[in-house]
Amino acid sequence: MKTQQPSLSHPTFRSLDHLAIVVPDTEEALKTWRDLVGLKLLYSEIVNNGTIRLTHLDLGNTQLQLVQPLTADHPLQKWLELHGPGLHHFCFKVENVEHAFVELPGRGLPTAPAIHQGTQGKRALFLDKSATQGVQVEVTGP
Repeated sequence: MKTQQPSLSHPTFRSLDHLAIVVPDTEEALKTWRDLVGLKLLYSEIVNNGTIRLTHLDLGNTQLQLVQPLTADHPLQKWLELHGPGLHHFCFKVENVEHAFVELPGRGLPTAPAIHQGTQGKRALFLDKSATQGVQVEVTGP
């Protein structure tokens, strides 16, 4: 007997946008990911009122994002203390982040309380890890 997949209403997750690694120092991380591994540096920018540096490297069909907290009180500083540098989350692309923010909780995917600024002017939000088996998932789009 064939089981039918539930039909998902909009917003549909379009593709993988990036994998994010939290690092204490972007320049040191680039020595590994750019210089040793050979990934091409795409861009780097400081966002969220100067609190975080996001650096993107080309993985071919997606990007590797190095995430460096820049302020002592940023929540990712505590994350670094507990876990050290490493994989933090992966991010899906959607067509409309605001729509995702409203619709995803109704599909059993609760979100963080607010939308935040992502890279290159994109908007983004995090899903509550309780709905994704403890995996940190971000959603981004225009």
